[in-house]
Amino acid sequence: MTILLLGSGGREHALAWKMLQSKDCSKLFVAPGNAGTASIAVNVNINPNDFEAVKQLVLAENIEMVVVGPEDPLVKGIYDYFQNDEALQSIPVIGPSKIGAQLEGSKEFAKEFLVKHNIPTAAYDSFTKETVEQGCVFLTTLKPPYVLKADGLAAGKGVLIIQDLAEAQEELRNMLVNEKFGSASAKVVIEEFLDGIELSCFVLTDGKNYKVLPTAKDYKRIGEGDTGLNTGGMGAVSPVPFADAVLMEKIESRIVKPTIDGLQKDGIPYKGFVFIGLINVANEPYVIEYNVRMGDPETEVVMPRLQSDLVQLFKAVATQTLDQVDLEIDPRSATTIMVVSGGYPEDYEKGKVISGLENVEGSIVFHAGTALKDNQVVTNGGRVIAVTSYGDSFQEAIKKSYQNIAKLNFDKMYFRKDIGFDL
Repeated sequence: MTILLLGSGGREHALAWKMLQSKDCSKLFVAPGNAGTASIAVNVNINPNDFEAVKQLVLAENIEMVVVGPEDPLVKGIYDYFQNDEALQSIPVIGPSKIGAQLEGSKEFAKEFLVKHNIPTAAYDSFTKETVEQGCVFLTTLKPPYVLKADGLAAGKGVLIIQDLAEAQEELRNMLVNEKFGSASAKVVIEEFLDGIELSCFVLTDGKNYKVLPTAKDYKRIGEGDTGLNTGGMGAVSPVPFADAVLMEKIESRIVKPTIDGLQKDGIPYKGFVFIGLINVANEPYVIEYNVRMGDPETEVVMPRLQSDLVQLFKAVATQTLDQVDLEIDPRSATTIMVVSGGYPEDYEKGKVISGLENVEGSIVFHAGTALKDNQVVTNGGRVIAVTSYGDSFQEAIKKSYQNIAKLNFDKMYFRKDIGFDL
């Protein structure tokens, strides 16, 4: 079948790489893609949020399935757009409905869903510009550190964790009154801080049945020892060493199952990935957040560990027969290290020529922020390349990734040298 994958990052390169291993994928288009997807699929320069342009491509190329990588088109309702168009409604879209995507699109919606379905999460309240002073009073009832979350999409940067009460109150005013994160912080959720270690649980659901994919842990901070500014992710490890059978049983029975059941009870159409951001507090799992797509860079370690045919899984999602498909997982560890542009996550330059890609051996290179210019691969984003490796342990896999990163070069290239340090 002919498939269209929307997106342009490392997540999309990893999904494309996995889908092309299926005998059911005869042709793959990626919109807009990057230099990595260009080498294995057909890139089309279309914005995934331009639904009319997506429609024209789907009809012109007889595309039989659309897989949505990033959250934006989902939150804007691409699933519903296909459902409501006679020419498109027979084409499955792998991704939730617009209302389902609110689990990521609105922190308040997600918290209300969690509380309604008795899923463990931190105590919270939400505030707007009009109730900012009540928010400042609410902060005084909590113990530090204080967690402030922009309600809307802020590209992974809308969460602040602050030790000092006065500073937290000032930042709350900054977010609500001065629109620090634009319209994303028109509403702010203030949350009780949970002290523990984070991990990500990935689920594929057809809206009725589900499969739990391999766990992963990513590293968000730019600096070593988890210091400095938040990024989109600097590396990831799968499986999570402390996610033993006991913890996984708790996660499935208390969180995964009630989430899928809750979507059904609330009549929310959901055919796609659920990414559950968790925190393990003394071996008790709590939900920090939902995302409605795969994570990045976690996809770059989860997909290599998936031995099942991804396209067949997607077909089962489309036909609500996921319970009839077996999920096979590679027992080895996989790790990925992100190589980023100097200055990221703040200002950085693009267009730097990347050398040494052809010298990588025994690792998989997933492109993120790359482009082709004059037949050369150049940087085109903050997070540039993910280098993924397998190993019998995560330490062995990490070592292999670092050995291969040593062969790469571009001006002002940066990467963290301590991924996995806390495990």
